[in-house]
Amino acid sequence: MPRVEESPVIVWSQRGTSSTIPHHQHQHQHHIVPNHHHQHHHQHHHQHQHPRKTAIIVKKGKGGSNINSNSHNIGGSSSTSNSSSNGISNINSSESRSTAASSSAAAMKSIKTTGSDRSARRVQRHRSRSSSDNHFELQHEHMLSRQQFRTNTSRLGNNSAKKGSGSGSNGNGNGSFSANGNGIGNGNGSFSANNNNNTNTTTVMALSSNNGNGGTTKHRVVNSLHGTDSYESGYSHMSRRSDHLGGGPPRTIHKTDHDRNETIHNVKIIISDLNKAIGHERRIAAITNACAEFDHWDTDKHNIELQLGCSNVLSMVLSMTDNEDEIRMICAALEMVYRASTAVVSKTFQDVGPDVVPLLLKLLEQCETTHQKHAAVSIINITKVLLYFSRVAELRTTLARHGGMLDTLTRVAFSTLSPDCRVLRMRVIANLSNSEENKVMMMSHSGLLDAILKIAALDLSDKAREYASASLMDLASSTKTQVPMANHDKLLSTLVKLAVTDEGEETREYAVTAMQNLAFSKENRERLVTYADGVVVEALKKALSVDTNEKSRRRAAGALTNLACEETAELMSTHNGLVEILSRVITQDKNDDVQKRASLALSKIASSCATDSRSFESTMNALVVAATSPNSTGIPAVFRVKARNASRRSEMARIPGLIETLADMSTSPSYTSKDRDNATRAIMHLTNESDNRKIMCNKVVLKALLEASNLDGSEDTETRDSAIVAIERLATEVSNRQYMARHDGLLVAIAKATERESKSELAGEKNSQPRLAKQLLMSLLLAM
Repeated sequence: MPRVEESPVIVWSQRGTSSTIPHHQHQHQHHIVPNHHHQHHHQHHHQHQHPRKTAIIVKKGKGGSNINSNSHNIGGSSSTSNSSSNGISNINSSESRSTAASSSAAAMKSIKTTGSDRSARRVQRHRSRSSSDNHFELQHEHMLSRQQFRTNTSRLGNNSAKKGSGSGSNGNGNGSFSANGNGIGNGNGSFSANNNNNTNTTTVMALSSNNGNGGTTKHRVVNSLHGTDSYESGYSHMSRRSDHLGGGPPRTIHKTDHDRNETIHNVKIIISDLNKAIGHERRIAAITNACAEFDHWDTDKHNIELQLGCSNVLSMVLSMTDNEDEIRMICAALEMVYRASTAVVSKTFQDVGPDVVPLLLKLLEQCETTHQKHAAVSIINITKVLLYFSRVAELRTTLARHGGMLDTLTRVAFSTLSPDCRVLRMRVIANLSNSEENKVMMMSHSGLLDAILKIAALDLSDKAREYASASLMDLASSTKTQVPMANHDKLLSTLVKLAVTDEGEETREYAVTAMQNLAFSKENRERLVTYADGVVVEALKKALSVDTNEKSRRRAAGALTNLACEETAELMSTHNGLVEILSRVITQDKNDDVQKRASLALSKIASSCATDSRSFESTMNALVVAATSPNSTGIPAVFRVKARNASRRSEMARIPGLIETLADMSTSPSYTSKDRDNATRAIMHLTNESDNRKIMCNKVVLKALLEASNLDGSEDTETRDSAIVAIERLATEVSNRQYMARHDGLLVAIAKATERESKSELAGEKNSQPRLAKQLLMSLLLAM
């Protein structure tokens, strides 16, 4: 490994073009996080080309020296984008080390450039010094002081985070924010969410999401109207997207023992040089060699570097210097070594974290509030180090509680930062907000929520808005924050804007999921429905009907289901076009889960409406349309409940297609036995209205009742009895009897019912319904 010890000075240079990473297309899964939550992965696969290294030897010459005008990257792969082996994606953090040698070209001459092999060649010490050494040292110091270790994150915005699949665990980039609505039968109708809270992926992250499945999954409700659940949180846990912090792909390379031993040997030399470096020039040389050694994307090598104590010695040197060039280069070296696996980062954090984090936060404040050379470079690298820490789930609580951390994050919206810096800072916020222990503290910290909202509403960076939206989603997943967040007008208007107008699919998805989370709290439902004349409901309606992201549509349906309750049902049923949109989605959406969720929302709205609802007719029409979908859920139960209301029976029987729909439901094998029983009972209730008997005595209804009356299973007893009662009630209309008596098989079915009643009477069994089969049979025979 090349080292810089004394003059002549060796500076690693990258000859030729930068290594490139093709930006591959993503494969879509789903989802929404999500979601929180899960589905298919979106992954970035990158190729990394290693540039040939050359050593620039600066030698004494007459008339001075001249730095070769080629722009050099010290030890550096050029800016590339890739994701780490543990699901950590990195936003272009390949340290592009531009030396500033070109700016000194006019002042120095006589450069000798020789090719060298980095692993084999060592720089030899020169023992003798000429009389011009002092002049050379001045030139050398000038050159090194201008070397820049810059992090190129210019491609950050293009490395869009895509969805991954899997079950987010320990940095594998699979955090799914799946909100599984498993609360079937909850009396309050709430979809409780399975918050996959412990995915250890990072936002450096592992925003590589499993969001694949990001949607909430709910089960079909067949037994209860009010048991429809609410979707709590489609909560992503910030392992949801994989947005690259880029350089070459963090990867694990299978090495021989010789390779490993050589790495250990080289790292130990670097550590020794850093410990022994006294004086500015020697420290610069030692740090330069450290950067040359550490600037790669091999996870195993970075693990070795951390385990041998590189972060400790770099932190020590950083704490002992106030030289701006040294600070810049040490921050760059720290960023490099922390490209290690989350497990090793977590372990080494226990030793160095409590000391280095306050130091980094102090440096960040100095860079942002005072005029310093290369401040933007240091801000980028320091923020990346914090990002690497925040990707480790078990460190998030500790990290958020470091003095000054939340103040530093709050400055994201108020300091003059580059777009890349704002994106990195927002990713740290998104990671920390993923921890349940941090939500209340972050929500209540002065200015932090306002900063997030400002970025979400106004920032021109798509990725910054995406992470702001994800932060709001995660903060809204806690029951302790939902009520204060729902009462924040600016927050609601921001979520509406993101959900409706933002071009980013993930940004819209996170905003809709945040609304779903807020709607989980009963105290919030009326507030959300009435806010700004129903703008939240309108946003959810639009997301459900036109959003191209099926996870957003699924979450929108879940949010509407959460919002529906007795206090809000009337407002929702009369909201312009809502029930019609729900019925259309139930029958036409390409995603079965979206159809089922929309069906639950419509059923819950309809069942919660009051008897005298102004929207009764439109709601019944929507239910009739929705019932044609194989994914409809709970509709027979709604018809049964509404048919029990005597004041609405006549109107209900005259809804176009409703009687035929009930007849189909009562006999179709695609419905459960409970659904068939509910449909048969709805027919029975409608026949109790004398005005309905003539219009209901038709071939379709009689065929359905006849089929139900012939059921002989013990589980079908109530359905069979309901059918017989309905037939008896139809027969009380004298004009119906002759038609009924001539219906094929009807007299036989009534005769069987007469026999069952006789046996039941002789056995002394009690019957809730009067035994009228015998009288019915006689009246029909007379009518013939």
